[in-house]
Amino acid sequence: MTWTDQIGNLLKQYTSGGAAAAPAPDVHAHFDQVAEAAPSSALAEGLSAAFKSDQTPAFGQMLTTLFNNSSGEQKAGLINQIMSSVPSGTLTSLLSGAGLAGILGGGSGTQQITPEQAQKISPEAVQQLATQAHNADPSIVDSVSSFYAQHSTLIKTLGGTALTIALAKVAEKQRQA
Repeated sequence: MTWTDQIGNLLKQYTSGGAAAAPAPDVHAHFDQVAEAAPSSALAEGLSAAFKSDQTPAFGQMLTTLFNNSSGEQKAGLINQIMSSVPSGTLTSLLSGAGLAGILGGGSGTQQITPEQAQKISPEAVQQLATQAHNADPSIVDSVSSFYAQHSTLIKTLGGTALTIALAKVAEKQRQA
């Protein structure tokens, strides 16, 4: 039995205007079921759709929510993901613009942020870094979505509307398959 067989009936309720409808009362439980059965690539596509939606807050704001609810390791992973996704010349400018110029000592793109360093980064700096990274390279949304698809419990902190949009995207992809 494939993952789509396991959750196909559940996803059907998200295919007819699910992204435009109010979140279902049990959207969190539905998301748990989908996260358990679906591959992380399907979750990443759903999360990317939520990040890009005009029904949700801006990318930087949503990413700040995820960052605030992340462990030190996850925070470091996110910052390192963003830093690895932008060209080194742009990275120095982004870090400086977010008030994080000294975080890597010399701004070297090869050094990784540690969980201890990540814990010291303010949510405002993350929002600014994410917004600037998105402006420099919109594909950062897909990269960050792939990272957080590995941490599906955190995605639920984005709220019912984001989960509804994510589930609608997963349902759409499942229907096309």
